[in-house]
Amino acid sequence: MAKSKKQENKTEMIKNAEQSIGTRGRTFEGTVTKKFPKRIVVEFERTVYVRKYQRFYKKKTRLHARLPDSLQVNVGDYVKIRESRPLSKIIHFVVVEKVKDGGQK
Repeated sequence: MAKSKKQENKTEMIKNAEQSIGTRGRTFEGTVTKKFPKRIVVEFERTVYVRKYQRFYKKKTRLHARLPDSLQVNVGDYVKIRESRPLSKIIHFVVVEKVKDGGQK
């Protein structure tokens, strides 16, 4: 019985640690292109203006985001991510919510 209380306390600590990741700054929405055990790669398009030619072109941006255990996300889903403190060398964003389901590739 003491073992189960320890496990409960440990899971509560993990949940609190994930909730304590503060978000600040920019928010983006994009499509999940790759999925790993604790992170995902989100890709979205943006338009960039070229002054010399007075035209726009599309550019793709890829961001790595931390995937909390509470969210179930698959490749192709449309998600919202938010900037946070640097969690690792490449992860600077956290998944906030799943906006809509996408088709599996």
